[in-house]
Amino acid sequence: MYFFDSPYLLFVFLPTLLISGLCSWRVKSAFKKYSKVRSMNGYSGAQAARMILDREGLQDVQVTETGGFLTDHYDPRSKTLALSKENYHGISVANIGIAAHEAGHAIQDAHNYGPLKLRSAIVPLASLGSSLGYGIIIVGMVLMYFSSIGSIVMLAGCVLFGFVLVFQLVTLPVEFDATARAKQIVVDAGIVYPEERVGMDKVLNAAAMTYVAAVATTLITLAFFVVRALTGMRD
Repeated sequence: MYFFDSPYLLFVFLPTLLISGLCSWRVKSAFKKYSKVRSMNGYSGAQAARMILDREGLQDVQVTETGGFLTDHYDPRSKTLALSKENYHGISVANIGIAAHEAGHAIQDAHNYGPLKLRSAIVPLASLGSSLGYGIIIVGMVLMYFSSIGSIVMLAGCVLFGFVLVFQLVTLPVEFDATARAKQIVVDAGIVYPEERVGMDKVLNAAAMTYVAAVATTLITLAFFVVRALTGMRD
């Protein structure tokens, strides 16, 4: 099977493992370092998020606590900003940075930020591509051993899986914009001082790169299977 042959290991498995692992390490390393740097004003992540939301007139957005490590997110459907326990209660520049980033998504939602609306609209397609695309690719790979139709099935799976890539590409401006908003608003709102931005920025920049890594790994994987399918059609 292709999952265990040399080209797959060399051109897909190892590069994607390296990219994902490196980005994950950078995020955890930056967060670990700057979660020990206490903010001068002593605001917690939850307090910072609340201050930002209230400043923007978003009193209807609730700030809640959720479980897990770095599971922070904003849900536009329920207007809820959920912070992981450490970021909800923590008073470090890292905690505040992540809370501010999620508040940035709430501001995007309130301002009808185009890429955020587009991302929400293509979630069903991305879910379909994620759940069925890879499976159809595998079926196509098996069929290629018996019939040329396997290549066509494989390409169909690649098209579905491509929706995941589209979703990830749309996610990039959404995340970068939320990060840019967070960096600016925490200073404007007096939550942190400008000199404290250094640590916060490093955490947010490292987190942003995980989205770039997701695009890269999906692109590598998709390109590999498309080439294999086209090669199978010529054979």
